[in-house]
Amino acid sequence: MQLVAGFVVAVLVLGVGYYLVLKPMIEENATAQSALDKQKAQNESLRIFKAKLPELEANIASLKQQLEIQKKIVPDEKEADQFMHMMQDTAQAAGVEVRRYTAKGVNTHDFYSELPFELDIDGPYYSVLNFFERTSKLERIINISGMKMATPKRSSDAGVKAKYEYSPDESVLAGITATTFFSHEPPPPAAAPGKGAAPAAGTPVKK
Repeated sequence: MQLVAGFVVAVLVLGVGYYLVLKPMIEENATAQSALDKQKAQNESLRIFKAKLPELEANIASLKQQLEIQKKIVPDEKEADQFMHMMQDTAQAAGVEVRRYTAKGVNTHDFYSELPFELDIDGPYYSVLNFFERTSKLERIINISGMKMATPKRSSDAGVKAKYEYSPDESVLAGITATTFFSHEPPPPAAAPGKGAAPAAGTPVKK
């Protein structure tokens, strides 16, 4: 009877030890193993991208380069001062005088805006042609429109209002509109009015 009682006590102790100590450890190990297996599977799936990493880095570098080029073509700010310096340098290289800059109103679109300038230029005929050719080859997009040309004696025909001292070799005057562009973020969409919101001013109210 003592042996039987001792055996029963030993079984109870082992059972209690299993449920209180061993079973939680087994469950914890199983949970940890499951997490490890998931991590291994995730690492294995990423090995494909590791092989493609040099290609991805090259694509990112190429996109960054394209973005820098686009910023030169269509800057993300007005940069009016820079634009005028660019036009002045182009005119000077072509042998043309820029007499007037007049900024007109900005035309805003969804992703870009137009900034037109009225310019009065003069110089020898072929120098003026050279100026337009150089302008067309600039990195930044510049549209020339509304061009009127005349001789110095008929400056009003070119839309040039002021009188300047022209050198003997200056045979052409031109009034033009040079339009540059700059990019911007689109405006956020207007929030839809919620229920019970007051109608906007001037909105008819149904009765």
